[in-house]
Amino acid sequence: MSDDGFTVRIGGREVDPVRGGALLLVVGLAVGGFGAYDYQQQQAALDDSVAVNATVQEAGVESVGGASSSGVDYRPTATFTYRYGGENYTSHSVFASASTPNYDTRSAAEAVLADYEDGKAATAYVDPDSPSDAFLVRQPADSPMTAGFIGAVVALLGLGSLLTGYRR
Repeated sequence: MSDDGFTVRIGGREVDPVRGGALLLVVGLAVGGFGAYDYQQQQAALDDSVAVNATVQEAGVESVGGASSSGVDYRPTATFTYRYGGENYTSHSVFASASTPNYDTRSAAEAVLADYEDGKAATAYVDPDSPSDAFLVRQPADSPMTAGFIGAVVALLGLGSLLTGYRR
């Protein structure tokens, strides 16, 4: 057991605080970096997007393993077609972010898609710089910020472990 009473074990083996801290720092920076990048991309897509006519091919909700108390989260899904710049496209993006948020209840995920019915016309949003990446809901998703926050916390824990290991 370590001197401060805090021990990290992987596969039954105690992990050196320096190595464990370095691993946590790298993982935290990667997750936080993805969150920051996704947030920036989402904001650019929201700022630059133009409305186009689309046809919803399929809209629904899928169950995913999650962190909610029931152990199941729900994700809104959609497939839609649209035309932009003389080309036909198909997209599966509900939000402008690369990471689609999950919801604790099916009804919350269904509410996101309340205005979208299979086979019906809808408005989609296209970033002219990336016309194949259209999305349906023109509002920011929280998932990039969540990833950034989690990454920052993990990186700080890793940094703390590194500093603790070096002080010994």
